[in-house]
Amino acid sequence: MARARKQADIEGEARPKQTTYAAPALEKAFEILDLLSAYPQGALVTDMAAALGRSVGELFRIVVVMEQIGYLQRSPVNDRYTVSYKILDLAYRATPAQHLTRAATPEMQQLAAETEQSCHFVVPNGGYGLVIAREENPGMRGFSLRLGAAIDMIRSCSGQVLLAFSSPQRVQRIVAEAAAAQGTPVDMEWLEERLAIVRRQGFDRRQSPITQGVTDVSYPVFAFSGEIVGALTVPYLELIDGSQRVKLDAVDGLLQAAAGRISLTLGHHLAD
Repeated sequence: MARARKQADIEGEARPKQTTYAAPALEKAFEILDLLSAYPQGALVTDMAAALGRSVGELFRIVVVMEQIGYLQRSPVNDRYTVSYKILDLAYRATPAQHLTRAATPEMQQLAAETEQSCHFVVPNGGYGLVIAREENPGMRGFSLRLGAAIDMIRSCSGQVLLAFSSPQRVQRIVAEAAAAQGTPVDMEWLEERLAIVRRQGFDRRQSPITQGVTDVSYPVFAFSGEIVGALTVPYLELIDGSQRVKLDAVDGLLQAAAGRISLTLGHHLAD
């Protein structure tokens, strides 16, 4: 018996190990979720099939099952499918996002009121940053990012703050994923110079690379372990009549204090 088991073990070692596995139905389900993230108004099964290069027959049963278990919802008016809030609920319960937003929300509300500017909280999400919380300017005018917005980790203010205070291994992984997602190589010499500046300053502040008249200011938020868990950012909108009561330097100080208090709530303490 022992000899037979040993022989089986030898044969098992000699047999090529399978390094990839196929689960076609599961792959199609994730393709559907990924596709529908770009269709907030919903899509018909025929639309999904055309966009994914698959037949209606391949997708129909999968879509129906996803609806039955609550991950998709179908409009009774036009039969279009959208992603349900079950995905969001699952994400908040299965990741640290709920804990982070619980710690950040009261500070962000106070920050928005004090600065009369919007603010948002960004966490790493693969090759992108993800806005998991935001507070709009309580006044009449403002600029803000939507909840769930994807952030450029390489070029954005928030992204560079996240990278600057991450471990070299984490930076390498995020940069590789960002390059693959965007389909363009990353100039590592330029990026390392930028990250060194951010680390030296302890934050980042610069003109928005996308929106004219907006200066992005971002500070890191740390957890108990000392690991960076997010970036708290204010996209400071400067009014052309100069009527805002809180100037940029004052916003910078208030933002730094808010990020520090969130870190304290998460258990982080600066070394003596």
